[in-house]
Amino acid sequence: MSVTKILAGLCLAAIILPATAAEEKFKVCADPLNPPYSTKNKDGFENKIAELFAKQLGQKVEYTWFAQRLGFIRNTLTAPVNDWAADSNEFKCDIVMGVPAGYDLTLTTEPYYKSTYVLLIAKGRGWDDIKDAGQLTKLSLQRQEALKIAMFDRGPGTTWLQQNGLLDQGVSYQSMSGDSENNTAMQIEKDLKAKKIDMVILWGPMAAYVTAQSPKNSYEMIPMKSTPGIKFDFAMAMGVRNGDKARKAVLDKLIVTNADKIKTIIESYHIPLLPITKDATHDAD
Repeated sequence: MSVTKILAGLCLAAIILPATAAEEKFKVCADPLNPPYSTKNKDGFENKIAELFAKQLGQKVEYTWFAQRLGFIRNTLTAPVNDWAADSNEFKCDIVMGVPAGYDLTLTTEPYYKSTYVLLIAKGRGWDDIKDAGQLTKLSLQRQEALKIAMFDRGPGTTWLQQNGLLDQGVSYQSMSGDSENNTAMQIEKDLKAKKIDMVILWGPMAAYVTAQSPKNSYEMIPMKSTPGIKFDFAMAMGVRNGDKARKAVLDKLIVTNADKIKTIIESYHIPLLPITKDATHDAD
């Protein structure tokens, strides 16, 4: 074999091998400290579902870790592997395991679970008679003034408090704290234990994480009901780059064929689940 042919073969191998290696990876964009979704210890439910899918595809999960705050998609899913190769077709990661169905920054898969915000109340602090959020609006003025309920800079909970004249009883939190040691659910859990707050209207998976950090029956979890003015329940999907229809199709098939396994994984985290309706892809619009 001539030297020219040998060199040509080596060049071809150099081109093919990286592509093959990339195809053997299930490249996930994830937050390293975001329980119960994902952590660097890979013990979140999104980690477990990623492992399930990768195993069925004969691939290995590879993570790009980045705090899930403003700029998350720009710095992960749509970021080229090399900053100097902005026109590259290779990106840091390919899949965001949890985005609202219909999310406008990505192409989204079929939804794979649906949950709701809940009113989470610490028991034994004088609020054990509350079994429905509407009761808060009918309390005596004295009891209402004693409320310590967490509210966020964005989210339906704050809107609900405002519409029901309880905004002054809210204890303000930021949805994206920028804290490298505590995500929102972790901070809420600590402040509930410290009695800085007694209750919170919190997204279902986060509420499930909070309750899991305390003995059983430490909290009352009351699902919030959507109204024409405020939506509390949302379907969640996986996100890929806009235009990446082939990857979406693969994920859609995996979601359908593994529906029972996915549900079992999520339920093991005690996350409140709702049936996924046909119009779920428009829930986040």
